[in-house]
Amino acid sequence: MGHAESKFQPANIAILTVSDTRTDENDASGSYLVESTSHAGHNVVDKQIVVDDKYKIRAIVSQWIADPKVQVVLVTGGTGFSSRDSTPEALIPLFDKQVEGFGELFRQVSYQEIGTSTIQSRAVGGFANHTVIFAMPGSTGACRTGWSMIIEPQLDSTHRPCNFMPHLGQAIS
Repeated sequence: MGHAESKFQPANIAILTVSDTRTDENDASGSYLVESTSHAGHNVVDKQIVVDDKYKIRAIVSQWIADPKVQVVLVTGGTGFSSRDSTPEALIPLFDKQVEGFGELFRQVSYQEIGTSTIQSRAVGGFANHTVIFAMPGSTGACRTGWSMIIEPQLDSTHRPCNFMPHLGQAIS
């Protein structure tokens, strides 16, 4: 278990929006994640948009996993059941360890907001090369739920009884 630190430590975060239609001008979910992570005191080190193609998703996330300055990857979009949704298929092969509880807790918390429609979310989380990766649905509401209710507390080194910060690679500027 990762024990809490007494002082807040910012994480270096990369954000990926998976969408065939989003641009920098209309990427509300990606923009929400940039604003929220920065407001929480973390550093956004990269933000990209990629079409929903598992190999293109995997290529970008693989680069971030190998980059010593990236400690956290947040992915929004591509977690549903349409024929184009391939984020879980792109990410799961990269994981050294899955964080099964993330998807389970995301759906539990989301159930309070959207009822049984949460069953269509394939939110996933995992670790690869000491980088934690969370994939959430593409709606801003889903990103708000995932970030504020689950991810933000787990990226807070003062959160007790434990958090993910001790498990992340050392940030390199």
